Amino acid sequence: MIRNGRRTIALTAVAGASVLALGLTACGAGGGDEGSGDGDRALRVWAGSQTPITANYNPFAPTVLHGALGPIYEPLFFFNKTADSEPVGLIGDSYEYNEDGTAITVTIKPDLKWSDGEPLTAADVAFSFSYEANNPEGNGLVSAEATDDTTVVLTYASAQYTTEFQRLGSTYILPEHIWSEVSDFANFANEEPVGSGPYVVDKTTSESYTLVANENFRDADELGVKKVQYIAVDNNQTAQDLLAAGELDWTGMFIPNPDDVTGNGKIDWINTPQDPTVLYTCANVDLGCTGPQTDVAVRQALNVAIDRTAIKDKAFVGLTGDISPTFALLPRDEKWVADSANEVSPQKADAAEASSILEAAGYVKGGDGFYAKDGATLELSLISVDGWTDYNDAAKLIAEQAEAAGIKITASTVQWQEFSDARQGGDFQLIVGGVVGTSVADPFQIYRDWFGGTAVESTSPVGSEVPAGRWNFSRYSNPVVDQAIQSAISTDDEAEKQALYGTIQTEIVRDLPYIPLVINATQTFYNTQDFTGWPTEDDLYAFPPSWGAIAAGYVLTQLQPAK
Repeated sequence: MIRNGRRTIALTAVAGASVLALGLTACGAGGGDEGSGDGDRALRVWAGSQTPITANYNPFAPTVLHGALGPIYEPLFFFNKTADSEPVGLIGDSYEYNEDGTAITVTIKPDLKWSDGEPLTAADVAFSFSYEANNPEGNGLVSAEATDDTTVVLTYASAQYTTEFQRLGSTYILPEHIWSEVSDFANFANEEPVGSGPYVVDKTTSESYTLVANENFRDADELGVKKVQYIAVDNNQTAQDLLAAGELDWTGMFIPNPDDVTGNGKIDWINTPQDPTVLYTCANVDLGCTGPQTDVAVRQALNVAIDRTAIKDKAFVGLTGDISPTFALLPRDEKWVADSANEVSPQKADAAEASSILEAAGYVKGGDGFYAKDGATLELSLISVDGWTDYNDAAKLIAEQAEAAGIKITASTVQWQEFSDARQGGDFQLIVGGVVGTSVADPFQIYRDWFGGTAVESTSPVGSEVPAGRWNFSRYSNPVVDQAIQSAISTDDEAEKQALYGTIQTEIVRDLPYIPLVINATQTFYNTQDFTGWPTEDDLYAFPPSWGAIAAGYVLTQLQPAK
């Protein structure tokens, strides 16, 4: 990673199952036999639990289809979140900071085209960085100027060393000739997207959507997989059945017993724990949150009432990693943990400690065994997505563990759309959910996107959606944290950054707007009989799950039909 001014980086280049099976391209759409590995044979991917599928390829929409992010729209560079390594050039070829880190000069590859055949130039890059969805208020961009067809200079009000991934690895580059006409980006479905990535949309139905090779892609001649079909399945079990039956080739999902799907001789799997699983809490009364979870004492008591060891063993069958309440990924980010006492969240439940916290905050345990305050029982609702069996099991365990500490939790499941609407709008008390782990060996991205408040444009009041590209569903807003985030953006001094992160950690470990559970088991299952080039433990060149934005598009470019 760039850490010094003027350094230039050059980049290296079942009933439900039977019904859905009718919609699969399987043996036929391109004429290839299902098991032949023919390049015309569609690679079949689980599209996730969003059913029915609605055509939405807008990279800024909360309900964007997975295939839009990476396979269709790309940033300038690809950052491999599984390692502390140099980024790979996609649209971009190299980049360089000026002496004080306030300007980044990016050189893009020559002779690029959009999927509609129009030239892709530095002017498109400059437009993309200035576009409202990529440039929210407070982003610090002063100007984005194309100095020639392959060079763009991004100038900021302050040094941007810490936001390197945000600027270069997660800003989607847009065709100016399309998006300059889009003023209401939040409600633009973008059903016929024009992108720079390896694929274009061929067909979208309520059951699946199909991408085909982009003939104008910069490496079109090297693209081995010519067709990708994303299939809608609304629960893990049906997806697992399809995988075992050889009807899916690539999924990112939790399967307690992988042997159930690897026995067909086609499927292999890898586990890469990277992303925190937490309890989202709508925490901030000032931004409209309501319920007992807005009391920090309740969040603190619940945090120590949870038996994480039991959750790891029973809900995740031992495949998860230990989580740090600092949200630094261990051991990768251990140098950023300021206080060793906060290295790992408590693994065993401590009901006595939970009681002490609640009683000190004025709660009294009633004859029913539950705490109450001001005549109201301490009762919370906890939701998880129906069919996400690991999360559903974790929610049940948390409810049982909380009861032992005098906290009443009612766990229930909801459909994916209801989950998405609840967290976006803030209409919830507790949710078992995931946090997007950082794509570089630095927790800054989580601090800004998930803990940054209104001052850094990372959250919004209940009833309005969280800003595009940010994820602070808890509505947490702490001026101490916001100030430290702003200061960390501009420093290239590791000691200074460690001190700033220590400030952030002190606040979030105490306030617990997201109650840490585990580093989630990220299992990826893929067809190694018909396709080669997958990430492996020996060559983990990318985060491997099919839903990994940007990384999934990069993985697709590395695959080849088996010969």
